[in-house]
Amino acid sequence: MLKEGDKAPEIRLQTDTDEAFQLSKLKGQKVVLYFFPRADTPGCTIESCDFRDAIKKFQKKEAVVLGISPDTPRAQARFKEKHELPFTLLCDVDKKVADAYGVLKEKNMYGKKVIGVARTTFVIDEDGKIEKIFTGVKPEGHASEVLSAL
Repeated sequence: MLKEGDKAPEIRLQTDTDEAFQLSKLKGQKVVLYFFPRADTPGCTIESCDFRDAIKKFQKKEAVVLGISPDTPRAQARFKEKHELPFTLLCDVDKKVADAYGVLKEKNMYGKKVIGVARTTFVIDEDGKIEKIFTGVKPEGHASEVLSAL
């Protein structure tokens, strides 16, 4: 289980524009990495739009916002365009990054137990270390909570 002060696991994924992304290339910048279960679902839309609406405040704090879910580049691109999200969405289709970050949890979906992504946010400092972890995230107002921690 990752904890604050740990080195953030490397991320190598495709983006919503189907380009290669590597977390280590953002060294020297603060990163807000928020994991969400699925693009264009109610809670994920609220959370993503919350980050969208606060993006200028994150930029003032020189923080890069990244959303990540198990969706495909095509699904992420549609979600980004539909809600005018001004930041990169990462595509963790095989959930390897979610597993590395410890955000895969057992959930109850319509009476069935499934393993899914738990809404979790990591603030990663300029040296690639985890500065803050938010678990049990409620979508509404979460961006403000993260801004306060920055």
